[in-house]
Formats: sequence, structure tokens, C-alpha cells
Amino acid sequence: MTTPDPQSLSDLGIWEQYCETLKRAGQQIFRPGAPTSDFDRAEGFRYLTRLIRIALEMHVEHGDPDFPTFMHPSHETGKIGSDNPDNIYLSTRLDGRHEYRVSGQRGEAVVLNFATKKGGYANRDCRMGGSGFLDATQMQFAADGSFELILSQRPHPGNWLPMDDDTNQLLVRETFLDRTTQQPARITIERIGAGPQPQPLDPAKFPDMLLRAGRFVENTARTFADWALNCSTRVNQLAAGDQAELQASGGDPNIYYYLGYWSLAEDEALVVDVERIPDCDFWNFQVNNFWMESLDYRYHRIHLNNRSASLNARGGVTMIVAHRDPGLPNWLETTGHRLGTMNFRWIGAQEHVQPTTRVVKLDELATWA
Repeated sequence: MTTPDPQSLSDLGIWEQYCETLKRAGQQIFRPGAPTSDFDRAEGFRYLTRLIRIALEMHVEHGDPDFPTFMHPSHETGKIGSDNPDNIYLSTRLDGRHEYRVSGQRGEAVVLNFATKKGGYANRDCRMGGSGFLDATQMQFAADGSFELILSQRPHPGNWLPMDDDTNQLLVRETFLDRTTQQPARITIERIGAGPQPQPLDPAKFPDMLLRAGRFVENTARTFADWALNCSTRVNQLAAGDQAELQASGGDPNIYYYLGYWSLAEDEALVVDVERIPDCDFWNFQVNNFWMESLDYRYHRIHLNNRSASLNARGGVTMIVAHRDPGLPNWLETTGHRLGTMNFRWIGAQEHVQPTTRVVKLDELATWA
């Protein structure tokens, strides 16, 4: 009996491979150590549906490196790896053998950077090695804020972002003090030398695109559940992350990360203290669910930054994670969760002040805060 070609579209083989990969991803919801409440499992399954949407957008709908278009790899209803609520993320697929032109307007983000990547979450190790990184502070802009950036292997005058043969992604991060009032950048990309319009969908390429999307879901779900369980060994603490590991997984090299896991009874609060705020471009703290999705920042206050937080009398900041409003500044909501993960970031800080944490009873909070 002839074995079907795994890349053939002559039968259901490709679709079945894709569906089997999604089935394996579902095992993360019931893995040992994962929360067992119906609420957390419902969020886990919703998380998988969000990853499916992101993966199909990334690898199928926006998967043509000859005619790249930007998509949002994390946003209000699709979230990966402790997504930053103060960020707008853009991503597009590249082919490092080509050259690309990025054009746009700077906008009002306090941090804007561009990174060319290789690897990605479609690979089992979820490594995203960097081939180039450029921060807006290193770029030239016209008086009106317009700019042009060339992505290529050979050096280019002006704004240039290196690639190599293995480069397959451009990741753009914009970080805001207030996303509701600050204007985002307007950015487009084109492949230099591309024709006037893309070719129709290539049946020879589609199987790889679909299977990449499936692997992205499985690997992303596994990787960040691993991270959450690692954080759960230090309940209600924030610890400096392995910065090299975080960057190898796609983190921003400008950021110093702290990760943690929180778990609170109904009558408890987690107090997060930062003794002093050094000179920095940006800092923020956020509350996530177990699946490392930021909580719903559209309708709830689940994060604070150097604009939105109120400083204490000592010049530092005291933040309170609690299930109900304690009537004190810097309260962060838990939005029905009893546990989850959390993240603190410094960007461009002169020093990385370690946040400290303590759990107190809500009715004793006024004494402690």
C-alpha cells in the first residue's frame, strides 16, 4: 500500500495533521499543575482559540514574504506570553534573501523598535533568534516624523536593519504611556523588486503554511504553560527572569523583566512595592491569568505604568492586587480570578530596582500600604 505524501492535497492528510496538532495542544489545559476550576479551564480553551486565530493570521493570511502585510500577534482579544497592555505589536513574514522597505510616521509611542527574527513558535524550541534590532533613538526621522527603513543583508545608508538567510519575521513594538490618547505609528512594508500583485494561493506552499499554524498553537500553549508552572514555585513573588532566555523567546532586549505567580484568598491582597523609581524611559506592572494572558484591560484596571501610577510619600510606588477595591491608590483588579501570573518591566532604567511583595489581609491593608 502506498503511503500518502504528507504534503499532498489529494486527500484529507494535511487537514488531519493540522487537527491532530490542535488536539495535542488541548492537553495543556489538563496538564499536571494547571488550575482545575471550570473558570480557568474555560479561559484555557478560549486561549487556544485565540492562538488558532493568531496562527492562521500569521502563517496563512499574512504568510507571503513576497507581499508582506502587518498583523497583530497580540492584541485585546488574542494574547501571548504576558503581552504588554501598553504595547501595540506588529509582525510580518520575511524572506532573508530579499530586501524590504518599511515606511511610515513615527507616532507618539515612548518606545518604538524594529527587530528581524529567525526561528519562531512554529518550531518546537520556540526560539526567536535575532538577526537585527533598531530602536527609534538610533533612527533618522524627517521633521514631520516620517521615516524609511531598509531591511537587507547588505548594509544600506540611513536607517538599516540587518537580515541573514534565516530571517523570517519582522517584529515591531510600540510602547505607550497612554494608548487611549497617544497616536500610534503608521507603518507599511513592501518587498523591493516585487511584482505589482501577489500570485494566487500556491497549492504546493499551502500545506506548510497550515502545518506551521498548527505547530505555532501547540508550541506556544506548551511553552507559556511551562513558564507559568515555573513561576508557580514562587507564589506571590516577583523574581528577575532569565533575561537571555526571555530574549531568545522573542523578548525585547531593551527590557529587564520580572515574572511571578499570584494566588489570593477573597480576604487577601498582594502588595507590590518598588522602593524608588530610577530615571527610566518606562516601567509597568501587570496582572495576568494562568495562561499568561493579560487580564481584560479594555474594561478593568489590571496594569500601571510611570504615568498612571501614583507615587507614595517615599518617591516609590505601592500597588495593590485585590479582589475588591481597598479604597487606596494603585488598586489592580483580579477580574474574577483567584490566581494567575504577573510581570514587571523596566525599560531604559539607570538601575533595576527589585520589586518586593507581601500578602496582607484586606482589613489590615491601610496599616501596611
